[in-house]
Amino acid sequence: MVSDERYAPYLSFLGLPEELNPPQQARVAILPIPYDLTTSYQPGARRGPLAILEASTHLETYDEELGRETWEGLGIATLPAVVPDTSGPAATMTRIQAAAQEQVAAGRFVVGLGGEHSVTAPLVRAVRSRHPRVGVLQLDAHADLREKFEGSPHNHACVMHRLLDEGVPIAQVGIRSLTAEEHALIRQGRVCTVFAEEAVRQPLDTWLPRVLAALPDEVYVTVDLDAFDPAIMPATGTPEPGGLNWYGALDILRAVAVARRIVGFDVVELAPLAGQVAADFLAAKLVYKLLGYAFQGR
Repeated sequence: MVSDERYAPYLSFLGLPEELNPPQQARVAILPIPYDLTTSYQPGARRGPLAILEASTHLETYDEELGRETWEGLGIATLPAVVPDTSGPAATMTRIQAAAQEQVAAGRFVVGLGGEHSVTAPLVRAVRSRHPRVGVLQLDAHADLREKFEGSPHNHACVMHRLLDEGVPIAQVGIRSLTAEEHALIRQGRVCTVFAEEAVRQPLDTWLPRVLAALPDEVYVTVDLDAFDPAIMPATGTPEPGGLNWYGALDILRAVAVARRIVGFDVVELAPLAGQVAADFLAAKLVYKLLGYAFQGR
């Protein structure tokens, strides 16, 4: 793994002491990715991973919904962060994939902490080395289906197109910002998209069957935090009016975890705001809730 002390996390996820959470026995690998080179509006997502780790140390670890301490018996190793390659986005994507693939090869469940959304593509590629038929559930405000943006195919606005090019099935929920070209891809049936208005205003059981039909048995989940309404998630580089609320998002993730097998996930695009920690805490708790759903019954 490519890392150095500048990017090594100063905290482990949840702040668990090693004697209670031996890294060598970990089934889960938390991979911080402090990268936001192609951010197109408000920068700062490179500070997201450390903000999530710090907020996580203030979480209560008992999950009242699941009725258990999710971390117990699971083992959670927080890895040194991936160092961005200053030669460009393509080289950084290669580094991310190599770091994640090392953990996948060891049989660990990988959780990526972004960083901008472009980091999802190499994480999915790494997971596909073990789960070749995996599909992607994307919670997001933006379709991210551009062929190129600002001259780069590795821009955060292109991440889902990169996976689509590789034949990965994709289902999107919460979309409320896209181009005409992206809309054309959706109308062609290449992607299952539930727009935010339907996701928020219609009951879950009226549209969830479309999402599940588009996803194979194994699913990788990517949550761009701008999927949430900016009233509860203002700390993101490209906020959009409207969006999911906390319990609505959990309903979606829980339902997918029950109907499919989650084999990896990421939470990306947290751009922390000075003096406002609510968004950091939301992101940290979302990671913990998703771990609980992913491993429930395993």
